[in-house]
Amino acid sequence: MIKTAGELIAKAQTMISCLDVSSAKTLYEGSKSIIIDVREPEDAASSKLNDSINIPRGLIEMKISSICPKPDTLILLHCAGGGRASLSALTLQEMGYTNVHAITAKFEDIKDALG
Repeated sequence: MIKTAGELIAKAQTMISCLDVSSAKTLYEGSKSIIIDVREPEDAASSKLNDSINIPRGLIEMKISSICPKPDTLILLHCAGGGRASLSALTLQEMGYTNVHAITAKFEDIKDALG
């Protein structure tokens, strides 16, 4: 049976830490963290968070170690609505990162809260 993207996302979200905007802001403020935008470069170029690093979901496995060599670093992932961030969070957990969270909100709401 073929699974849909929605089914994969829903399963990932049962296995990771998902944050709403308020929780993400609280966790982010006063911490040393990395915010990773897993949208495509064109999307990030048109509008991005001030402190985010763009690593598209398809490249996260190859690029994360150069950005974040320590497995316990706080990593907040976001995209346009939470799906790609959730799948990326699961991937990072499987790679051994232990403090990974997906912000499962609309990009506009994340931008309003986190800049």
